[in-house]
Amino acid sequence: MNRTVNALRGTAAAATAAFLAALLTAPAAQAAPGARTLYAAPDGRGTSCTVSRPCTPEGARDRARTEKGRDVRVLLKDGTYRLDAPLKLGPDDSGTTWAAAPGARPVLSGGQDITGWHRNADGTWSAAVPAGVTPRQLFVDGQRATRARGEACPASTCDASATGMTGATATGIDHWQRPTDAEAVIRVRWRNYHCRIAGVSGDTMTFVQPCWTNSASGTDRTGPAWDSTAVDSTRYSGVAFFENAPELLDQPGEFVWDSKGRTVTYLPRKGEDMRRARTVTPHTEQLLVVDGAHDVTVSGIGFAYAAYRQPGTDEGYAGMQAGLTLTGATGPVDHAGRYYTKPSAAVTVRGGRRVRVDSSRFSHLGGAGAILEAGTKDSSLTRSSFTDLSSGAVYVGDTEPMPEASLAGERNTVAYNTISRSGVEYTDSVGIWAGYEAGLSVDHNSLDHLPYSAISVGWGWNQPEAQKSVLRDNKVTGNRITDVMEVAQQQHDGGAIYTQGAQPGTVLSGNYINRSAYGNTERDGNGIYLDEQSSHITVERNVITRIGYKWVSNWADYGIRNTARGNWTDTAAPALGGTGSVMTDNLTGLDRLPAQALAVAARAGAHGGPVEQLRTDLARTGTPTQSSTDGAATAALALDADTNTDTRTLSEAGAWWQADLGAVRHVRQVEIWNDAATTTADFDVVTDDGTVHVSGKALRPTLVKLDSRTRTVRIVRSGTGRVALAQVLIHP
Repeated sequence: MNRTVNALRGTAAAATAAFLAALLTAPAAQAAPGARTLYAAPDGRGTSCTVSRPCTPEGARDRARTEKGRDVRVLLKDGTYRLDAPLKLGPDDSGTTWAAAPGARPVLSGGQDITGWHRNADGTWSAAVPAGVTPRQLFVDGQRATRARGEACPASTCDASATGMTGATATGIDHWQRPTDAEAVIRVRWRNYHCRIAGVSGDTMTFVQPCWTNSASGTDRTGPAWDSTAVDSTRYSGVAFFENAPELLDQPGEFVWDSKGRTVTYLPRKGEDMRRARTVTPHTEQLLVVDGAHDVTVSGIGFAYAAYRQPGTDEGYAGMQAGLTLTGATGPVDHAGRYYTKPSAAVTVRGGRRVRVDSSRFSHLGGAGAILEAGTKDSSLTRSSFTDLSSGAVYVGDTEPMPEASLAGERNTVAYNTISRSGVEYTDSVGIWAGYEAGLSVDHNSLDHLPYSAISVGWGWNQPEAQKSVLRDNKVTGNRITDVMEVAQQQHDGGAIYTQGAQPGTVLSGNYINRSAYGNTERDGNGIYLDEQSSHITVERNVITRIGYKWVSNWADYGIRNTARGNWTDTAAPALGGTGSVMTDNLTGLDRLPAQALAVAARAGAHGGPVEQLRTDLARTGTPTQSSTDGAATAALALDADTNTDTRTLSEAGAWWQADLGAVRHVRQVEIWNDAATTTADFDVVTDDGTVHVSGKALRPTLVKLDSRTRTVRIVRSGTGRVALAQVLIHP
């Protein structure tokens, strides 16, 4: 018995010894190495990359590439990293994490400091600019300065054609010192054009090429064949302003760039001391480029003062839509925007897989914030902030409707970001743009104070080459969108959420939209805009209030099978266009949001937030009358809770519209929505207590504050003309 046990023990011991020997003699690659942490600093050097001897970011990247098989973290210590070229990460950098060191707020900057300011006799200050630097933007102590600009020039004076423009004499440009440093900034509907003057001859100005040709009609490359928004079209109404001439430098906070003298001149704001101020101009175009890498994380890093150089070249800025431009002197005939050019961005991800940008900060940029393109998949941009950008904040995807599989954008996420004051310079840009994407999630972002549309998904304008695409299963959910389509920026034909193209499975849900195109003078600017071939899209459980035009717009016959259901809004809209589209169970024409709507709106956005409750409307139960009626435009149409229907009197002296409240009520405000087609202008708001005069055109809406006890509210046209109103609300 003992012999047997001892024999078994001997056999087990031998097996154990053999197993241990095998482990000890196994190749070293079989052992999983530990994670490696490298450090970078603004003043880094060498190759150690330790916490006490940090490297530059490029040095840390190169050292990380030698750590084969390890998870590598590169931690950026506090401070500003001044880049003359972008930090580039490629396939060899896959699997790395780039993050702020604990407690640090590192910033990758493309800025060039402007120093050596001296005071001029006229109160301006000037400084020499280093070679190779062209200041298109200027930031003084972190506050954006404005390129010196003049007044608008109407088309009757500045008459544009395919070859140039008149108006040099009337504007005085023919006597400017350096007119070829100046640019014309033109806004036509949803488009922007920024072209530099090439020459002046008498009253005629010409502009650099190909900028001007690409801004005019006739190239067969500027967009859909039906488009009429080129500089030489009937939609052109004049130059918004000319900019960057010393003759225009007359307001504090303005600057001008002199290309010949290589100087920048600035008129300080009150309290600014140019001897002590930090003045920065964006110089380096891109700050971080991730090209062909996978499983890369970027977290807690700031990006500032990146440049966008194209608009300052002869290419200029021939804006087509959403911040994309037409470039090149020649190119293929195309009506679907397949060959448009995106703006330069601080961060660009090309062909990435599982790339994550999180908790980052984008500010003071001359171009866009971030781009995910060229077949980037399963990647995300989350919990980041974007503020004070010349162009749009985020661009996802591309403009080819049927890309090869490797170039298709799929399952990307843009979520829990805050975007404010993007499109400062290029006001046709949008907050978040997506081209031909599938499975995209745009979720719980907060977007406010934007000049044009906030979120735009889809492309192609129903052109033949774009009618079949990879667009599908996109989700725009839980976003908070306030104060967009800003009227002062003169951008038209957009919406807080804008779509194009057939997108089976796409859902727009749980979004809070308030004040899109609010205060406009025309019917323009929507809440949710299902434009150009938008099809198979569900719009549900959104809260949409104070919209300049329609809360949901789906006008095109070729947009099919869209559904709008269970939404809350304070106005109504015409039925959805297209075959098989339906509107069901929507609560429209509200003058108070119910608890369920308030809850949906409060949860929307990156952090949730307050909801602007609607104000009770005393006029709803009032009795409307008017001095006369033009056709079917009866007085009651101003009280039908629909800003798309209109009253209209005849053109007569003292024309009026009135609401009788049925009893004396305490009135604090009257909200007057203009007809827009038949403009009501120069009128009185008359109550039992007195009269308030309103000069100029009524808006959508004009708010008249009162403190009146009255039974009637009457709107009386001064002199002759019509009173034409879309809606009148009377608030207690």
